[in-house]
Amino acid sequence: MNKNNTYAGIPEEYGNLSTSKIVIIPVPYDGTSTWQKGADKGPKAFLDASENMELYDIETDSEVYKEGVFLAEPITEKSSPEAVVDAVHQQTKKYINRNKFVTIFGGEHSISIGTIRAFNECFSDLTVLHIDAHADLRKEYEGSSCNHACAVYEANQTTNLVQVGIRSMDISEKRTMNEEKVFFAHDMAVNEDWMDDVIDQLSTNVFITFDLDALDPSIMPSTGTPEPGGLFYYETLEFLKAVFEQKNVVGFDMVELCPNENEKSSDFLAAKLFYKMLSYKFASNDDTYDIGENTIENNPFSKLSKFKNDEDEY
Repeated sequence: MNKNNTYAGIPEEYGNLSTSKIVIIPVPYDGTSTWQKGADKGPKAFLDASENMELYDIETDSEVYKEGVFLAEPITEKSSPEAVVDAVHQQTKKYINRNKFVTIFGGEHSISIGTIRAFNECFSDLTVLHIDAHADLRKEYEGSSCNHACAVYEANQTTNLVQVGIRSMDISEKRTMNEEKVFFAHDMAVNEDWMDDVIDQLSTNVFITFDLDALDPSIMPSTGTPEPGGLFYYETLEFLKAVFEQKNVVGFDMVELCPNENEKSSDFLAAKLFYKMLSYKFASNDDTYDIGENTIENNPFSKLSKFKNDEDEY
């Protein structure tokens, strides 16, 4: 069997399009990044790392791959940023219309313009939950509106955009930004209720675009722009679990893994986090992936956040 013939090396019976509930679309594209190149190699590094995961998730007591995970052909369009966004838009929408839970692994963040456009056309009252170190709100950058620095400009105009973890931006982006729906990293550091505050801003249907540089570079160094002061692993899981339990997450993408041959932990973190998100989505006892109005109880990570109050009990 060829490497990456199925996602995570799962048996082919769980990788058929007709019976799979989940689709993963790799987009190995790095046409507009401006510092460290290599995000085009992210999907392969992610898939290679995924083949080395244990597929039983302890926390959710589940094996989510048994829901069926179809690994789509990579989108290899590279002729222009606009052509890439269009190809991603069309392919994403095709699988949504087949009633699949569609996920995308980039590639750099400009691909999310296409994914968000597809989800916004298919789901009403959509919130885009943008987890990132960077605001990505430029109308255009370096002559294109399909640049990674413009990843959520369109979403800000057409959806309910909520931004989390932001700690780097240009002053020009303040004019576009809805600051009531932006959670800056320095504010999150001193607000123990930030997760609840974010969830209060979300509508029922949520698409998550997860830029891996949202994570702290001490645990995720292999990104194009490793910004200090990011999220740590267990607080990220606590937050994501809350979103999946309280809202209807309709899909997600993950971008900006810039693999380093000498540093494999980032690849593995991306693989585990992606699988965790799938596990949270399908951990419901329902046959459908529309989790709806479940509520959080006894969250195991509630005492593991990065910033703790001195009066917290352990």
